[in-house]
Amino acid sequence: MDFTKTTEKDSHYNHLEKMNIEELLYNINKEDKTVPLAVEKALPAIELLVKEIVNKLKSGGRLFYIGAGTSGRLGIVDASECPPTFGVPHGLVVGLIAGGDKAIRKAVEFAEDSTTQGWEDLKANSISNQDIVVGIAASGSTPYVISALEQCNQNNIITGCITCNHNSPLSKTAQFPVEVIVGPEFVTGSSRMKAGTAQKLVLNMITTSTMIQLGHVKGNKMVDMQLSNNKLVDRGTTMIMNELNIAKEEAQKLLDKFGSVRLAIKNYNDRN
Repeated sequence: MDFTKTTEKDSHYNHLEKMNIEELLYNINKEDKTVPLAVEKALPAIELLVKEIVNKLKSGGRLFYIGAGTSGRLGIVDASECPPTFGVPHGLVVGLIAGGDKAIRKAVEFAEDSTTQGWEDLKANSISNQDIVVGIAASGSTPYVISALEQCNQNNIITGCITCNHNSPLSKTAQFPVEVIVGPEFVTGSSRMKAGTAQKLVLNMITTSTMIQLGHVKGNKMVDMQLSNNKLVDRGTTMIMNELNIAKEEAQKLLDKFGSVRLAIKNYNDRN
């Protein structure tokens, strides 16, 4: 089948500069509403990818995201949120972006066009066949990402991808492709919009379901979260109060002593 970049197709809207603010917001929101439905269609593919990720992480491996531009930044955001949310080590989920860390804030010209740097970036992180690598590219045609996954395949490293075009070179390269077809953007070619939203939703699904499978959630609570600010300390205290049916003062003492919700609950139950 032919590869068609629907993300690059002409917008369904025209003369945007003639719209007032209300019209612009209404139409952007109208387009955004279609994204969750597109993600829903990709759920079977997402499930297959998550199963592979869970298996690798349970076996001591790591999850790598690799992308360029908006896609790379989204991968880094998702990776960086795993330690504080689920209490996992910072190196368990790793986000890489074309152009390096400076590209997080400012675009690095032509970084995404390299056919060698992606693999070099993975090697710099001691990539091995214990790990799994997910390429993220709205277009599905980013050389930095595709070439990295090609090298992974050659080195028996499992690969997945998240893209917003059907039958793209990236989808053909990844062993576990996820395609979320959102169609043309409100502003033609601006894949930071619907495509970016779709990628963010899928990334949320991947790490949240994975971390639940790995045991970092109890009931519906983030029992392994890092207590990095007063809001989270208060949340942790409330979790302990509700779980153990004890007073706030006792819950606070337990949390102060053991430093985590999970350990506080475990030690209380062990001695009672």
